[in-house]
Amino acid sequence: MRILYGVVGEGMGHATRSRVVLRHLLARGHEVQIVVSGRAHDLLAEEFPQVRRIHGLELVYGENEVQKRKTFLANLEGLNAGLPDNVKAWFRLVREFAPEVVISDFESWSYLYGRNRRLPVISIDNMQVINRCAHGDLLEGHKKAFRLAKTIVKAKLPGCAHYLVTTFFYPPVRKKRTTLVPPILRDEVLAARATASDEGHVLVYQSGETHGALVDVLRTFGDTEFRVYGLRRDLQETERDGNITWRPFSQQGFIDDLASSRAAIAGGGFSLMGEAVFLGKPMLSVPLIGQFEQTLNALWLEKLRYGLYRQTVTREDIGVLLERAPEFAQALLGHTQDGNRELLANVDGLLKHIEFGRVRVTLEA
Repeated sequence: MRILYGVVGEGMGHATRSRVVLRHLLARGHEVQIVVSGRAHDLLAEEFPQVRRIHGLELVYGENEVQKRKTFLANLEGLNAGLPDNVKAWFRLVREFAPEVVISDFESWSYLYGRNRRLPVISIDNMQVINRCAHGDLLEGHKKAFRLAKTIVKAKLPGCAHYLVTTFFYPPVRKKRTTLVPPILRDEVLAARATASDEGHVLVYQSGETHGALVDVLRTFGDTEFRVYGLRRDLQETERDGNITWRPFSQQGFIDDLASSRAAIAGGGFSLMGEAVFLGKPMLSVPLIGQFEQTLNALWLEKLRYGLYRQTVTREDIGVLLERAPEFAQALLGHTQDGNRELLANVDGLLKHIEFGRVRVTLEA
């Protein structure tokens, strides 16, 4: 089949996850045209020649939160610069490729094309868990943020033929045409061998420059090694400073350090959290302020006893993580998944139903 595949460019997790699905579709003999925005374009273009850049939403961060005014201004400027290219890309796809089905990883332009042409649209992403599932008492104290996030997610891709929602937690599904599947994992993660040790290192991933105070806290745990990624972006090689090991960016090095770690300290991003859960690694999660999806991930992480959710990190919090790491690791044994088999089987099944006209184009959300 001819498939138009849209990938949102905000956050590299969407691109790394979509790459797994794209490889599968091409291996199955489908024709695929990819549209993607932001930094994700460069990552996918390294492997797939059929990638076209398109304008998308940009979020501006600072002080561990989304800077709303700067985000608005950046997107207004980007929209003025990018809209003509989007229109050209739209009509070029209509004329040249003529897709039969659309798959969207939270990407709007491919979705809108499919809906306007009354093509079946399949949604594959983790964000729809906010809108299509019930979270009960977990939302106490977060209802205002939840309602806002739900409104945004619901408006983003309404009325798809089906929603494949990737998740490591399984709340009750409250809407039809929704299937929960385990997180999409990179081949490098699937190949990693997880090792466990009560005395091993702790992986730390923080990308914001305002996390310098965290390093001071880490230094107080002199007997524990912390392998830190993200805080020193210009680093070219590993540097050791007491119990802090500074790591330069390395995809394989990061995965190896995660797989051999005692626990992890990071944000609330779904990709890393899903990988940590798969590898059985307890996590202390500090979500970005203003990103409710990350908060929801962290709330479920704590509810399942896979780790801790904190808005800031104190010495006491890290002490709790280290003390309870064996307990969290035991709970993580309850999470099982057979690689990406379940997701890809669902993709194949939906495409087969579409091919034989068994999936209807729906107008309700």
